[in-house]
Amino acid sequence: MKLLLTISLLTCTFMDSHAQLLKARELFGRADSLRGQLTPLRTCYDINYYHLDVRVDPDNRYIVGSNLFLFTATTDFDRLQFDLFDNLRLDSVKYRGQLLPFEREFNAVFIDFPKPIGAGQLDSFIVYYAGHPVQAKRAPWDGGFDFKKDSNGKHWIATACQGLGASVWWPNKDHQSDEVDSMLISISVPNGLTNVSNGRLRDSEDLGDGYTRFNWFVSNPINNYNVAANIGDYVHFTDTFQGEKGVLDLDYWVLRENEAKAKKHFDANVKPMLRAFEYWFGPYPFYTDGFKLVETAHLGMEHQSAIAYGNKYQNGYLGRDGSGTGWGNKWDFIIVHEAGHEWFGNNITSKDLADMWIHESFTNYSESLYIDYHFGKRAGLEYVHGNRRGIQNLAPIIGKYQVNNEGSGDMYNKGGVLHNMVRTIIDDDGKWRQILRGLNSKFYHSTVDYDDIVNYISEQSGKDLSKVYAQYVRYASIPTLEFTFSEDGKAFCRWIADVRDFDMPVRVRTKGGSYQFIQPTRQFTPVSIPGLTRDNLDVDTFNFYIGVLVE
Repeated sequence: MKLLLTISLLTCTFMDSHAQLLKARELFGRADSLRGQLTPLRTCYDINYYHLDVRVDPDNRYIVGSNLFLFTATTDFDRLQFDLFDNLRLDSVKYRGQLLPFEREFNAVFIDFPKPIGAGQLDSFIVYYAGHPVQAKRAPWDGGFDFKKDSNGKHWIATACQGLGASVWWPNKDHQSDEVDSMLISISVPNGLTNVSNGRLRDSEDLGDGYTRFNWFVSNPINNYNVAANIGDYVHFTDTFQGEKGVLDLDYWVLRENEAKAKKHFDANVKPMLRAFEYWFGPYPFYTDGFKLVETAHLGMEHQSAIAYGNKYQNGYLGRDGSGTGWGNKWDFIIVHEAGHEWFGNNITSKDLADMWIHESFTNYSESLYIDYHFGKRAGLEYVHGNRRGIQNLAPIIGKYQVNNEGSGDMYNKGGVLHNMVRTIIDDDGKWRQILRGLNSKFYHSTVDYDDIVNYISEQSGKDLSKVYAQYVRYASIPTLEFTFSEDGKAFCRWIADVRDFDMPVRVRTKGGSYQFIQPTRQFTPVSIPGLTRDNLDVDTFNFYIGVLVE
């Protein structure tokens, strides 16, 4: 007779339709490869600077604009690829005063230069385009322009395009591996409206035709999906934060009708968040561009230095605590979670969308560290444990490489649980904090992959955690720790797992005793805990997300 103690908490039933959906999403075509693969037509140039200049016509939901590509050739070439969704008209591509021929295939654009560009050469071209951009039906979960109106009937518009791609509304080299070094964002909107984008506002200019252009400059590297336009009847107020790198400017852009409540709510939430995250992760990564919250009709997005905020000035996630512990209702989820992405997602960016788990797992975990900082370690552990009820374990949290595919939604809660387990295994909170800060220092303003993160944590901790990460990232199922007892009462255990030679350390004790680390393998080995019996066996399933099987 066997007793199976399952630690996984499911929030929905596994239905055939869901399985069919997961299977369908693994079928990829030419368009996916064009978007996700780094071919020589994309690796031949490194983006240095963009000047995006777009005019938005809210009444007709129409845009017209251009983008300057300033790049350095990484090899000799005479043809390259950039990206622009095919529902947008590509009017022309200009290079040194002449028009370049171009071809379009799905959302990819190929241009040919009149003569080869040599490796190391700095060069540029400008793309002119127009059209009706994709309209997001449920931003930010699907992408495009979110055309809304505020309670006074004034236009209230935002862009959101993570996953779908920034090329849904502007031409660029749409791959996360190549972040532009700096960027000028010029958005023209009807007079009476304001556009807020990333970085700092350089100036605004009345164009004399009923439109005003707002020029925002981003001085730090930025990934494409973070580039944002936010248009509305905004009011602006400011504050400052004395942080690890000096004075950080805080800018807030909110609807006129919400100014009073925004001042009170942001004052209560933003600085406590910054104090906690600078403690755990190191200095805010974009001091030169400042920190902004911009009110949007959609719930929120981690747009670098211009975080979209739509949580309606309340704590929790629209007033709810997903962990069920109560800790999640003591702070504004969107402010904490989306700001956490400034460190994991914006400072450290995955090279391929398949590794989006890096962004979301660490940022989910940052929520518990915020609680840890302000309410104590036990509170943070309770929160991350409570988040297990949202895990489904239906598919891996890592996606397929080179086809612009992300892993399952478990990358949030399961990812946060994984990092908490790693903290427990390392068993040294000072070292764990230095690892988190070290990640943001080592990979400052950089793009990374799975190996970069896992190898760094293993090296700095002095523990080989590769098999732990492999099991929880690359596979859907969680490992099970199986115990058996001999006739003379001796205990033996082994791991049942997908990863070959899986040997994760785990904490075990006799009930009422102190936890001890053991390191089982895939083979049954003795458990050296005096007095351990089937009846008093206690495995630390509070910190370790595993199944336990007792024979």
